[in-house]
Amino acid sequence: MAEAKPEEISHPPMEQLQGFEYCIDSNPPWGEAIILAFQHYILALGTAVMIPAVLVPMMGGDDGDRVRVVQTLLFVTGINTLLQSLFGTRLPTVIGGSYAFVIPIVAIIQDSSLAAIPDGHQRFLATMRAIQGALIVSSSIQIILGYSQLWGIFSRFFSPVGMAPVVALLGFGLFERGFPVVGRCVEIGLPMLILFVVLSQYLKSVQIKDIPILERFSLFICIALVWAYAQILTSGGAYKNSTEVTQINCRTDRANLISSAPWIKIPYPLQWGAPAFNVGQSFGMVSAVLVSLIESTASYKAAARLASATPPPAHILSRGIGWQGIGILLDGLFGTGTGSTVSVENVGLLGSTRIGSRRVIQISAGFMIFFSMLGKFGALFASIPFTIFAAVYCVLFGLVAAVGLSFLQFTNMNSMRNLFIVGVSIFLGLSVPEYFFRYTMAAQRGPAHTKAGWFNDYINTIFSSPPTVGFIVAVFLDNTLETKDAGSDRGLPWWVRFRSFKGDSRNEEFYRLPFNLNRFFPPS
Repeated sequence: MAEAKPEEISHPPMEQLQGFEYCIDSNPPWGEAIILAFQHYILALGTAVMIPAVLVPMMGGDDGDRVRVVQTLLFVTGINTLLQSLFGTRLPTVIGGSYAFVIPIVAIIQDSSLAAIPDGHQRFLATMRAIQGALIVSSSIQIILGYSQLWGIFSRFFSPVGMAPVVALLGFGLFERGFPVVGRCVEIGLPMLILFVVLSQYLKSVQIKDIPILERFSLFICIALVWAYAQILTSGGAYKNSTEVTQINCRTDRANLISSAPWIKIPYPLQWGAPAFNVGQSFGMVSAVLVSLIESTASYKAAARLASATPPPAHILSRGIGWQGIGILLDGLFGTGTGSTVSVENVGLLGSTRIGSRRVIQISAGFMIFFSMLGKFGALFASIPFTIFAAVYCVLFGLVAAVGLSFLQFTNMNSMRNLFIVGVSIFLGLSVPEYFFRYTMAAQRGPAHTKAGWFNDYINTIFSSPPTVGFIVAVFLDNTLETKDAGSDRGLPWWVRFRSFKGDSRNEEFYRLPFNLNRFFPPS
């Protein structure tokens, strides 16, 4: 057998991923763009429904309150997505609800002064106002770090070997929302997972009029088919004698969203009343804002790669974080019940469809705003069993994790230094949050339980986030361990030219502001 050639053994690093027909600033035909955008809208429903489903009952709210919170969260998600894609990083990212805010929000819900309110609806309103006040105050952190360019300055400590584990942990760290949820209703979740993989990967070459419909629209097709299948099981009485947990995860009529939703309802600022401000609660919420900051930074890196764009320069990254801070401020003003971050699943969908177009995301933002106002129609789509979304997450979160690992191609992975940094940061990024999760499940409180509630929120929130733990470990090790003459091993020769806006001529094409606004806000 002939000896293998060097080029057959290794592959040269490539700045752009292969197989993408439409990148950040190229647009598919309007018909395709609308269907692709609707897929992003459907995918965003998973988080928009699940977070209120968990928090609103704890706050004392009923099904009507839950529907209004879902509508409000979806409405603000559409606004924030539109603002971010127009004036922020301009990357094709959906800015949706964040699970990072759950821990400090639960701490507010359990506040003795709120828990003592006997009437459920009044307790819901008082708790929502307290959450709003904490979000409004804490949003200033991202606004200041973004528009002052402080976060951009700090990003100079990033390198491919330091950011690869952080981006990878965006996907790997969400494994609890994947197959463990699929297993709660395996007769629906497993067919969805298999069908999605088969259509989007094995049958992706099937074309109609030169359009690979199964590759681009597999999410829409699979959800429609499996949702119909779940409806047949529900109507046929398959779950009539099942346990409560099985019925919640499998039935299509358990959400009570459609019956509780109004036909038309437009969310508006301060709809729950005037926000209530508490210093301790606001300090606790800052921890979630910092986690959102780190997770979104990693998501922007992944989205740029999946949109065939250059890594966002420091100025663009700061601009995006500033607008995200405004997004959290809007969350507080409207009362979404949680803060905002980049939706990881929608970033993964860019890779699954191989469409990284900005216009598609902007159209999806329009769907979010429109259907959030038409309550009954939005509630219809929101009644999709969460198990179906979990099956899709198994693929999309894995894609995002792989994108993170792809940054290692620009580094020297024959270096024991780099192997140590990547291995330890990924392991601790998974292991530490798992410890916090198991401790919390067993003790019904986090490992940090001092008399200072805000300190507890800081520790329990930050160390429950895999990307944040990975970020702390990876960036610290990368900037302190054998840094002399390690620039090439770290991937800095490739990375450093993207730190400034003028470092690469393509940045102007990808990140310039619309309406010629760069004249008034020139990037550095």
